[in-house]
Amino acid sequence: MATTAGLPGPRDEAVLDAVATIPSGRVATYGMVADWVGTGPRQVGRTLSRFGGGVPWWRVVRADGTPPPALAADAWAHLVGEGVARTRSGTRVDLAPAAWHGGAAR
Repeated sequence: MATTAGLPGPRDEAVLDAVATIPSGRVATYGMVADWVGTGPRQVGRTLSRFGGGVPWWRVVRADGTPPPALAADAWAHLVGEGVARTRSGTRVDLAPAAWHGGAAR
């Protein structure tokens, strides 16, 4: 998807809007966000990488409950601060209680 002068396009805006709806203390996976907006999980990751500074990007985790590896320390600081449930080992978000299934309007 091409954007003008590095600005977010309509699909990027949809991803950012969806991520902004995830409540504090809850998470969604890249795949969940992708389903909500009709795109793929990798596009969600690209959008957050390029334009996600203004939304709670740390609330989007991988399907196995881990935050993005390059930003894991920052993400965990936010997630722990919000009281997100973790697995017994503490290395993953416990998706059973933490996943937010509210979705977003297309």
